[in-house]
Amino acid sequence: MTRYNNAFYKLLNKFNRKSKKPCPDPNALFPLNPELPLPEGVSESELFDFLKSVLVKDAPPQEMANYCQQDFRRFVYTYGLARDLTGRGLELGSNPYFTTMLLKEFTQINLSLANYFNSELGPSIEQGVSYQDFRTKENTLIQLKSSQFNVEEEKFPFVDEEFDVVFFCEIIEHLLINPIAALKEIKRILKPNGALILTTPNVSRLENVARMIAGENIYDPYSGYGPYGRHNREYNKHELYLLLSYLGFDVDAMFTADVHFNNANAYAPVVDFSALLKNREQDLGQYIFIRALNVREAGNKKPAFLYRSCPADEIE
Repeated sequence: MTRYNNAFYKLLNKFNRKSKKPCPDPNALFPLNPELPLPEGVSESELFDFLKSVLVKDAPPQEMANYCQQDFRRFVYTYGLARDLTGRGLELGSNPYFTTMLLKEFTQINLSLANYFNSELGPSIEQGVSYQDFRTKENTLIQLKSSQFNVEEEKFPFVDEEFDVVFFCEIIEHLLINPIAALKEIKRILKPNGALILTTPNVSRLENVARMIAGENIYDPYSGYGPYGRHNREYNKHELYLLLSYLGFDVDAMFTADVHFNNANAYAPVVDFSALLKNREQDLGQYIFIRALNVREAGNKKPAFLYRSCPADEIE
């Protein structure tokens, strides 16, 4: 149980003595779990069994299994944004390849991959990935080749308008310097009307609301994997809408959803403040999922809501 300040702890005890019942599940109070967009004719358990068979060579099997278990719903929601798309696609940050395998197996996208581990590995890498073929159930080993570059410091090694869709999933929250640079590179390599699929943790998730009420900190801890190993800047739906609009994208689909167990009640009884959040009940899921279309020219400066302490002629 999280530590509460004295005033809040008394409030919590008062609530518990009065109700004598467990706090209602947050999912009973808010729409946090949209229906999973499963491939036609495939059950959730079949899809999970397929993904949990994915294993990157030399990766700890238990770590892979835990990741699949915890983030399965996120992979499927991401797939859902792309299942009706075709053409050439680029998946940035594809390792450990759970979303990759969904896209390869259940879409018509011709997928290229990109990762960034460190500059010493060179411009491309190959990783062995084993999995159980969804249809034949045979164990299969493939070599997945990916380009290797830093998305916010390097020009992407692709020509203009090369891709119909770019996946930018669970990356923007890790960036340290300039997300505009990475998104403009994505825009450069996207065809007109091409799709950007972006997913990221939602800073306005219900658990964070409960954390703040309880006097807890919502920021990510420092990481033993270095500065890119932590979330350096999380976003909410409104900020991402403003940012993508500034860069010449039209948001085609946007929603939030829980992916993991919702632990908000461990910080504060959600039922006590749920009425205050009803006007934004669609904004409280743990992750944001967006599909945006590349339809017009981008602004050529930096939006003031996201940047500060820059030269005045660089901000608008």
